[in-house]
Amino acid sequence: MAKVIEGLYYSESHEYVRVEGDFGFIGITDYAQNALGNVVYVDMPDVDDEVEAGEEFGAVESVKAASDLYSPVSGTVVEVNEALEDQPELVNQDAFANWIIKVELSDKSELDALMSAADYVAFCEK
Repeated sequence: MAKVIEGLYYSESHEYVRVEGDFGFIGITDYAQNALGNVVYVDMPDVDDEVEAGEEFGAVESVKAASDLYSPVSGTVVEVNEALEDQPELVNQDAFANWIIKVELSDKSELDALMSAADYVAFCEK
């Protein structure tokens, strides 16, 4: 089983959110990067872009496939992980350490609709 971290929020489209104060760090799960294989490109929004829960905000491309990224929460992009522009393979090395975007959360109640670590493990085992 892929690595899953307690205390994060998970979506059915295999993104996670790590919440710190009013900010959420969004990336893809270890399960997702395993399924994709070697990541060769990460398409990210611009700083100040708005993201909406359930809406596409970018894509991850691997040697096998391209996969759209869906934001688990709504908010304003305050930072993108610029390291991924030159080293997209960092997502494969540690998906949880290498988040894709940082957003200022506009509605923390949206987190209630996401899965816990235990729920996500059960979801992935289906």
